[in-house]
Amino acid sequence: MSELFDAVDALIASRSPLPPPAERKRLRQAHGLTLDEVAAALQVRRATVSGWEAGKTEPRPPERDAYARLLKQLAQLYPANAPVPAEDTAVPDTPVLPAAPAPTGAEPAKARTEPTDPIPEPVSEDSAPRPAAVPHPAATTRPTSRRPPARKTAPAGTPAGGADARFENGPLAVVDVDNGQALAYCVGGLVMDVPAKSIAALVEWTLGEGRLGQPKLSGPGKDADPLIVLTPSALERYGLPVTLTKEERLAGRIPEGHKVIKQLTRADWQLTKRGFGPWARIYRPAQGSERSCVQLCIPSWDALDTRHWADAGQLPPADLARLLGTYASRVMTPRGSTAVTGLELMTALHPPTRASEPDATGRRHSEHNPGSLGKDPVDCAPCEAPDGHPLLKDLPRFHVRGPGEKLFEEAYDWARPMTDAECTLRHLVGIDVNMAFAAGANGLVVGLGAPTHVKAPVFDAKLPGSWLVDLSHVDLSRVKVGKDTWAELDASLLPSPFTPKGERPEGPAWYATPTVTYAVELGYDVAPIEAYVRYESGRYLDGWYQRLRDAYLATMADLGVDADLEPADFLAAMDGYRGRDPELAIVVSAVKATVKGGLGKLRERPRGEGWRPGEPWRALSRPTWRPDIRAAVISRTRINLHRKIVKHASFTGQYPIAVLSDCVVYAANGTSPLDFLPYRDGKPLPGGFKLGINPGLVKHEGTQSVLWGEEVRERFNAPELNLARYIKDGTVTDVDNGE
Repeated sequence: MSELFDAVDALIASRSPLPPPAERKRLRQAHGLTLDEVAAALQVRRATVSGWEAGKTEPRPPERDAYARLLKQLAQLYPANAPVPAEDTAVPDTPVLPAAPAPTGAEPAKARTEPTDPIPEPVSEDSAPRPAAVPHPAATTRPTSRRPPARKTAPAGTPAGGADARFENGPLAVVDVDNGQALAYCVGGLVMDVPAKSIAALVEWTLGEGRLGQPKLSGPGKDADPLIVLTPSALERYGLPVTLTKEERLAGRIPEGHKVIKQLTRADWQLTKRGFGPWARIYRPAQGSERSCVQLCIPSWDALDTRHWADAGQLPPADLARLLGTYASRVMTPRGSTAVTGLELMTALHPPTRASEPDATGRRHSEHNPGSLGKDPVDCAPCEAPDGHPLLKDLPRFHVRGPGEKLFEEAYDWARPMTDAECTLRHLVGIDVNMAFAAGANGLVVGLGAPTHVKAPVFDAKLPGSWLVDLSHVDLSRVKVGKDTWAELDASLLPSPFTPKGERPEGPAWYATPTVTYAVELGYDVAPIEAYVRYESGRYLDGWYQRLRDAYLATMADLGVDADLEPADFLAAMDGYRGRDPELAIVVSAVKATVKGGLGKLRERPRGEGWRPGEPWRALSRPTWRPDIRAAVISRTRINLHRKIVKHASFTGQYPIAVLSDCVVYAANGTSPLDFLPYRDGKPLPGGFKLGINPGLVKHEGTQSVLWGEEVRERFNAPELNLARYIKDGTVTDVDNGE
């Protein structure tokens, strides 16, 4: 009989009444509970509770009964018609994290140090364990003509949830105008009245009552300046154009004589050399350690590049605040494009200077911060300099430098014709390396100072630099794949690890240290002719990698893709993950773009400004203009990918059809990566490709038929067309067959 009673109780529990989704969220916030606390109590994932509150899913037994009990008790404490205390209205879905501690170099066991992603060189612009809960403010709906009531912050000096009291309202705010009233939408759903009638007054309000900003990311660093995002209605209110004219877009700013700039000047505010553009910085000279600076972001002036931010600029103010706030809390407050932010993150984690120990008089002085790139730029080696660099001004005008004169470490763009055996298979399956270049940066020792020229050096794998060495003797038909293990391979089916196009080198060429190290690893001797080495070195990018890795993993976890999923479950979770929360999917894209763009800025090229070859350009004045670091990251990324390809070939006899940066295409009889990756009892080939979301692991990029591949190559008369470029959706564009 007791079993029958239990069955009846379970049946009743399966239909436990629940309030509407919006009410569930209100009750949780009214009691000051976070999503993580509720999830822990119910023994479910954070994303599950978020889905219940969003109405995307409904709880099932046995969690449904417990969830209903929780909500019932909260409803008794906080009736729907009872006023909510002011301090509770600003409680975010998850607590705002404090700034990440200074990197320790420690690495979680699950994080891999492997690679692959193309790193474009952006055009000129002015220039630990994974966290369990990262800020994730709830999505809001578009404001209607009836504006929401403005919610006030806690009294001055009262930190919210243990956060820095100076920045209790978060790192940024989106300012919009509704029914004539300016409103500031902050993270966590907080909305504040903005009394400012001009841009100058808005800056004053931001630095005072706004209480916006972000604590520094490292001990010697600086707090992040508050960011104000202006919507079109806010631009109209403050006398700014909603869109820029063609001339203004080309200039990247509004004219110096604009009335708003004159207002700022009269109020003793200044603009940086970038002027008043999509990412304007308004400041007064620092007084001691006190900074007075506010950054503006203007989406309708194309501040948010649609390649990385999709349609974020079109979102309602509250949703845009949630999106940018999530990025800011996980990466850093945006400082411009994702490329600029990626570079600024390096400096924020390794500031060039720090305060010294007190001298005899008790005063501290500014000194070099060990492990940083310093505050002064250093010259690169001639082989590392891009064309047009001042170091090359004495070269003949139309001289083309070859491999023996120029370091050319770039990502893969290689393909080959399919063999007869591969043509009998049915599918082409592409796999893509997650956060490839971030993984390539992890643990990489890079030079911190200027290069030293050495003749006939003995190669040292621990010494970062550029080496002129002949690697044409390395034969991929017989390579070392273990301490005492050699493998016989078909070298004609493999790309060379030493050139981006996969061609075997024909003589001496310049290589970064990871590339030469790999030649030694494959079992071959090397004898460098000369080198530019850097004796002062360190793992400069470790903290940068860890910060971006954590941001990526936390956001993917929010989208339902966890780091500990089994291979089949991982592939299922990745299927359609962007549709689960389109705004968080944009954050993922922005984080990945921050990696690529930040590394690309290390070798930023000139754009316009009257520049001529042989003359310096603006980026050269930065200590973070370091083409050698960019080359080392790309080198290590490409080598890591080749190492996996060789390991896979030696074990399975399968060779790639095409490789494009971080994407590799194989022929297979099935449509899934599991149809050709050698998993045994759920375990991957050691040192080979492994499915997973961690940086360096791989995901499914796309599947097309072998017939599709052959038809595309025949149509464009390009037997070596790189199919990895089109494997994702099969759409073929911008074909260059070499004619």
